[in-house]
Amino acid sequence: MTSLDKPTQDTEQDARAVTEAALFEAFGGVRGMVETVLPGLLFVTIYTINKDLHLSAIAALAVSLLLVVVRLVMRDTVKHAFSGVFGVAFGVVFAMMTGNAKDFYLPGMLYTLGLGLAYIITTLCGVPLIGLILGPVFKENLSWRTRNPGRKKAYAKASWAWGLILLAKCAILFPLYWWANTAQLGWVLIALKIPPFLLAVWLTWVFLAKAPAPIDVFAEMEAEEKAEEERKAAQASDPREQGESQAAGRHRREA
Repeated sequence: MTSLDKPTQDTEQDARAVTEAALFEAFGGVRGMVETVLPGLLFVTIYTINKDLHLSAIAALAVSLLLVVVRLVMRDTVKHAFSGVFGVAFGVVFAMMTGNAKDFYLPGMLYTLGLGLAYIITTLCGVPLIGLILGPVFKENLSWRTRNPGRKKAYAKASWAWGLILLAKCAILFPLYWWANTAQLGWVLIALKIPPFLLAVWLTWVFLAKAPAPIDVFAEMEAEEKAEEERKAAQASDPREQGESQAAGRHRREA
């Protein structure tokens, strides 16, 4: 290894570490996955045992609310837990309205279908959804669209991966919704919660780890503000420069 190789490898390792941390933050990590799976697992377990729709639904909603309370007590971010509550609440409402326990899963399945289509459509439109999601996490916002084409390409690949994986998942679940019973659908859905998600996250990491580094637009704005403050301070301390600046301003106004 030459002296030039080591800094390059260190830079790549730093970029991969930043990517891993950002993905962990964006998708909730292990705890987020547990909060996503637990309510549905409780629902299908109770329903498999006693076929009681009301008890299963109430238990799933209760554990979702408990997960939010735990996060609030620990003063942790609640966005993943709240999304779980809303998903479970919609499922409970659907199931209670129709009296069909399988409808507990229908809102989540429709959401998965819509999200899969959104990944594909936004990518075809040149604004891949995964870039919109991760841009603020990487502090690059939308700079990747016009200033970082290599990164835009990586976001497009990742969005294609997410879209195709989610649509493949729907291709399995929707036929089961019509043909299988509630317990069968529930257990298959639980089995398909984590593996496709991990595959999509891993592919996202692979694509982004090989992409150019994100442009930190927040650091750029801070640097511009600091430079502006230094320029104003220099003008205030140098009367000649201040006079030249005022003369230039008058010239612009007259023009």
